[in-house]
Amino acid sequence: MGRLDQKIAIITGGGTGIGEATCQRFAEEGAKVAVFEISAENGGKTAEKLRSLGADADFFQVDVRDADSVSSAVAAVADKWGQIDILVNNAAIPGANKFTHDLSLEEFEAVFAVNVRGTFLCSKYVLPHMMQAKRGAIVNFSSIYGLIGNDDLPPYHATKGAVLLMTKTDAICYAPYGIRVNCVHPGSTKTPLFMKAGETYPGGLQHYLDMMKAKHPLTLGEPVDVANCVLFLASDEARFVTGASLACDGGYTAQ
Repeated sequence: MGRLDQKIAIITGGGTGIGEATCQRFAEEGAKVAVFEISAENGGKTAEKLRSLGADADFFQVDVRDADSVSSAVAAVADKWGQIDILVNNAAIPGANKFTHDLSLEEFEAVFAVNVRGTFLCSKYVLPHMMQAKRGAIVNFSSIYGLIGNDDLPPYHATKGAVLLMTKTDAICYAPYGIRVNCVHPGSTKTPLFMKAGETYPGGLQHYLDMMKAKHPLTLGEPVDVANCVLFLASDEARFVTGASLACDGGYTAQ
């Protein structure tokens, strides 16, 4: 028996990295998975991979910044499977790596459009389905940089702080409906985006990996490590957990 048997799960940014790993872990545990992804190529590949493993999965091309795109995709999921039990708000971008005084307004707002507006819109349109069913689990993606600061990516860090407080507020607002809302705070994880960033770092990829490993007492994470944390929060094993912040960071924020 799977931990998510017969659950219907929407996972945003499911085409690559942690989102893809989360889609696979959910499918392995019995969930029917709706892959929300702006890239048709990446999202389609994830859905096809899940189906090849015997899972019930489908791809929906969604721009989480756009209300019409999100609302129509959520409605399509509800029409296809009859319910929505889980929402994972994973889609995010890092944005421009500039200090505040050098950022343009457009660069600042671009990060908020995906990371904060996207989380808001997906929650907004999924919540009525959960409220009607009197159950549901939402897992939002913050970051270690929603808990601590660092000398890069100011708008990204601001968005992840916003997601943390959105999580806590929604957890309180929707508890009377049996809906749980939690968030994860990943540390450095070896996603394709992370590895690509390392390749352009002065000194090369191995130097970058060594530097980042030194910041994490355990080591760097793999996408499945974070996916397993999301799986716990989405499952009924976490039925008494809401408004929580789960740091899956190899000990980074324990220092």
